[in-house]
Amino acid sequence: MRIAVLCHVRQPIAQPFAGGMESQCWHLAAGLQARGHDVVLFASGDSDPRFTIDAVIPTHYDRTFPGAEHRGFAPLIAHLDDSYAAACDRIAAGGFDVLHNNSLHRFPLEPARTARVPTVTSLHVPPYDALRWFVHASIAPTHRLTATSAHHLAAWWPDGPPREASVLHNGIDLQAWPFVPEGDGSAVWFGRMTPDKAPHLAVQAARIAGVPLTLFGPIEDRDYWDADVVPLLGGSIRYGGHLDAAAVAFEIGRASAFVFTPCWDEPFGLVAIEAMACGLPVAAFDRGALREVIGETGCFAPPGDVSALARAITTAIQRPRAPQRDRVAKAFTRDRWLDRCEDLYRDVVGRDQGPSA
Repeated sequence: MRIAVLCHVRQPIAQPFAGGMESQCWHLAAGLQARGHDVVLFASGDSDPRFTIDAVIPTHYDRTFPGAEHRGFAPLIAHLDDSYAAACDRIAAGGFDVLHNNSLHRFPLEPARTARVPTVTSLHVPPYDALRWFVHASIAPTHRLTATSAHHLAAWWPDGPPREASVLHNGIDLQAWPFVPEGDGSAVWFGRMTPDKAPHLAVQAARIAGVPLTLFGPIEDRDYWDADVVPLLGGSIRYGGHLDAAAVAFEIGRASAFVFTPCWDEPFGLVAIEAMACGLPVAAFDRGALREVIGETGCFAPPGDVSALARAITTAIQRPRAPQRDRVAKAFTRDRWLDRCEDLYRDVVGRDQGPSA
């Protein structure tokens, strides 16, 4: 099939990944390409050149409009509207069998556009007012929508989803996250350095537990980082940097527990299954879809309860490692995810199409 993959353009689709959306878009394009599909990545122009890129904008917008993501900045809104409108027009004229939309923008959702190019839209975030109405109004025979978990699907459609909406669990390449049979007694945290991811709470819990902790990931909110995280570093608590996938997999695999501290309703929790693939038991705040994804192998604390999280870390370190890997292998592999994507494409296109040039 000829497939357009349309991405969010706040960050480039390239390593080291800024977050889960960027990682999943990269792996989607790479996986479909490896299966013989003709894939064009509609993303920022500074994305990974290994792909055929049709640039939505020349450079990811966090570089040209730093800090403007959630501030209703009119020039950024106009820039994105113009760019996505033009990209959607190019997709409509590009002879694509299907569009996989990961953009979080309203234009690709319009029924007039999905009628021209059958579309699968993957929702990566909880429902928010700027997008909710457009998602609900987008239901059409040539449009399918996916959420990353049952919890996430119910958040978007509390009264029950339409037939066109379903769960599409994220998946990872197990070979990229090798299993390590024994850890070194430390804990690790991996994600974006923002208040809603709350690495500072992971540090506080690790200190109470008396467990060394290393933080990995991009410093997205510099003010938060400087004020709330940097003063807590030192001794057994350190920052290991923002690493590419292979390097961070190596570092995670050496630890004995993974600490997950969301202060929002996580739609899925990709970093948890990455750590679990390496064998790490997870100590986490019980928010969003985490219990659904991590399962009974995890150790949970009430949201925001640092003392309970410290106890969860201590318990997680004692848990066996093999069940973590087994859970990911059964439910969250890249091949399982790509199989489901291809099923959705065939369903929305309305005919049986295998990989073709």
